[in-house]
Amino acid sequence: MLCLRLFSLYSIKTKTQLMKILVVDDEKDMQALFEQRFRKEIRDGKTQFVFATSGEEALNYLHQHNHEAVLILSDINMPGMTGLQLLEKIKLEHKAPPPVVMMITAYGDEENYNRAMQLGADDFLTKPLDFILLKDKLNITA
Repeated sequence: MLCLRLFSLYSIKTKTQLMKILVVDDEKDMQALFEQRFRKEIRDGKTQFVFATSGEEALNYLHQHNHEAVLILSDINMPGMTGLQLLEKIKLEHKAPPPVVMMITAYGDEENYNRAMQLGADDFLTKPLDFILLKDKLNITA
């Protein structure tokens, strides 16, 4: 299912020539890291990033920009609303079509993985992020 969903995501991107990605992480340095690692793709108009530092901020963005972000990358461990709580709300509130949601965590434990999959996560990534693998999953060539 994940491959099919990501293929559909790639098809959307090729039609509009832009993949909008919402990154949700309370670590503010993640924005600089993503902008550095995807600078060519951003410059070439292949991707656009939006950043939220909390689950609440991400939900506000999604409500104001309905179906604009086709992919959400969310940290699990955040103060306030956790990434798993955010995932649950996204899957309940944004159904047609639901965005692809990939969970990111520094802890690759089985409990978080299983819970994320139960809630409908499309993928599960561990920190430090392997950006080559992420680009491959998104069908973005380096």
